[in-house]
Amino acid sequence: MQGLNPFGHRNAEQGRPAPVRHAPLRPAPQPEKVTPRRDPAPSRFAYRLNRMMLRPLMRRLIRVGLPAFLMAMVGGIWLSDDTRRANLTSGVEGLVDKVQHRDAFMVHSMRIEGASDVVANGLRAMLPVTLPASSFDIDLAKLREKVRMLDAVEAVDLRITPGGVLSAVVTERVPAIMWRHARGIELLDKTGHRVASVTARDVRKDLPIIAGEGAERAAPEALALIDAAGPILPRLRGLERVGERRWDLVLDNDQRIKLPEDGALRALERVVAMDRAQSLLSRDVLVVDLRNSIRPVVQIGLEAQNAIRRARGQVEIGPDGQPLDEKSKASAGGKITSKTGTDAKKT
Repeated sequence: MQGLNPFGHRNAEQGRPAPVRHAPLRPAPQPEKVTPRRDPAPSRFAYRLNRMMLRPLMRRLIRVGLPAFLMAMVGGIWLSDDTRRANLTSGVEGLVDKVQHRDAFMVHSMRIEGASDVVANGLRAMLPVTLPASSFDIDLAKLREKVRMLDAVEAVDLRITPGGVLSAVVTERVPAIMWRHARGIELLDKTGHRVASVTARDVRKDLPIIAGEGAERAAPEALALIDAAGPILPRLRGLERVGERRWDLVLDNDQRIKLPEDGALRALERVVAMDRAQSLLSRDVLVVDLRNSIRPVVQIGLEAQNAIRRARGQVEIGPDGQPLDEKSKASAGGKITSKTGTDAKKT
């Protein structure tokens, strides 16, 4: 076997030992590190933070409030520059103006129905803009309130119709009575609301007239009395408000019917019935006083008084209530005759 191993034979002859191969040393075992076990319980801070996040207000604040605050802060910083702010304002105004002045929103003309020329001119003068104009520049509610402030206007309907036409349908107050007071003469409607002023009674001879302070507030009652006048209506000159509480009917020939504060309509109907039955108002009667419904009073004229005194054989009296002598009686009789003739001509 040695002959087959040349290396071994040579080493054997030389007397050298064969090399010894040492086994590699194993690393010394390292001690295992012991990791401390993690406590699953949260810390006090984490616990409080978790509980705070469970509140709906806090979640809403985090989800909505914080982004809104950041956006507002960024927007405020961006708008703090005057140039950027001016550019933004001009851009928005230009866009709004461009939209508002489109042809679909333009008002080109105005149509007024049911109004007189004076009211129509006043309504056109109340327009806040000059036509054509954008419908956004016309506040219909505000314009309607301004038009209704006109005394002659009872109601008005304003609307913008297709085609750019501002339509105004006006309902005017109808004059029903005239009111004479210390400041002039005014026309009133059936509710007592002022319609217009006139310069003279002859402007509207077809309307009855009332006089006195506070008469306009009782205009409906005055109209009811005029309707109930019936046969004496052609002789009616007007109604006078006395003490702002009752009415006096003034007839021609200076006759006056004093009505009570309450029940004036019934009292007037009573006078009309008496006139039909006994021709009361066709006689020499100056005043019919019905203020006391239980005891009406009739004041007769001077001629009727002297006729009664003559029938009784008494001395006639003059306008001052004093007895007349023969000379004064003759002159007074002439005056009374001439006055009666004048009244007859007036009648």
